[in-house]
Amino acid sequence: MSESADNRPRGDRIVVLSGPSGSGKTTIVSRLVEEAPVPLAKAVSATTRQPRAGETDGADYYFLSQEEFRGRRKRGEFLESAEVHGSGSWYGTLKSEIERAHAQGAWALLEIDVQGALRVMEEFSGAVTIFLRTPSLAQYEERLRSRGTETEAGIRRRLETARKELDFADRYHYQVVNDDLDRAVREISDILSTREAQLHA
Repeated sequence: MSESADNRPRGDRIVVLSGPSGSGKTTIVSRLVEEAPVPLAKAVSATTRQPRAGETDGADYYFLSQEEFRGRRKRGEFLESAEVHGSGSWYGTLKSEIERAHAQGAWALLEIDVQGALRVMEEFSGAVTIFLRTPSLAQYEERLRSRGTETEAGIRRRLETARKELDFADRYHYQVVNDDLDRAVREISDILSTREAQLHA
C-alpha cells in the first residue's frame, strides 16, 4: 500500500460502511457486492457470540472462542476489535481480510461499527468512510422493532448506541441517508466510481 504524507498507509481500495442498527447496512452491503462499479469483497468479521440460525462460519462470521479471540488480539492480528452493545460479545476485523480482498483484485468492504471505523481511520488515511443513516431516530426504532429479534432492553441499548454513533457521523468522508434503497446504493456506487477514477488519475 502507498504511504500518505503523515506516514500512515493510505489504505487505497478500502471502504468502511457504518451506521446504527436498523440503518439498513446489511441489505446495502449485499446490493453493493453485486452491483458496485468496482469489485468488492466483504471482509468477514470475527466474533465470540454464538451463531444464529442459518449463519455459516467463514461466510457470515468467523466464530471464535473467547480464548482464541483474545489470543489473536494479543498477537496483533486484528485491525480493529471491540466489545459491542455491552453484550459481552467481541467483534473484530482481521488484518488478513484486507489482504484477502486485495489478493482477489477487489476493494475490501468493511461493515463495522463507529468504534471500529475510527480505528481504521487512524490506521489508513485513504480509506473511504461512509456513514449510513435514516432520516430520524424514530425510524431506527421502528426497524429494530419490526425485526422481532431483540428484547425491549436490547432495543433500548441499541437506540442509546445509535444516539452516540450519530455524534460521530461528521468524522466520515460521506453521509448517505437510506430513505430509498435504490438511491442509497446508487449514491455509494457513485462515491466509489469517483474514488476509483482519482486513483487512476
